[in-house]
Amino acid sequence: MFGLGQWELLVIFLVVLLLFGARRIPEMAQGLGKGIKEFRKAMRDVQEEVDISPKNANASPSIGGTVANQAPTSPAPPAAAPPPAASDSASSETPKG
Repeated sequence: MFGLGQWELLVIFLVVLLLFGARRIPEMAQGLGKGIKEFRKAMRDVQEEVDISPKNANASPSIGGTVANQAPTSPAPPAAAPPPAASDSASSETPKG
């Protein structure tokens, strides 16, 4: 395994044991296991999404029998509203007196 012998693995284990302590190692292993489980679940979810999405796409086949890339036919977004009209600056001034 990676060119490491039994003695090298034993030394690495002992160093880890000294650095983290006997109580901390099971906690780290448990956290690592949960992380791997979540990673696999996320990979499976993404793979299912990728596998399902082409089946649900609304696209017509082209002449060659493959699905043609078509732009979605949605209505154009509404135009931006014009800015509010500026009020007269003369009417908002107070008379000096």
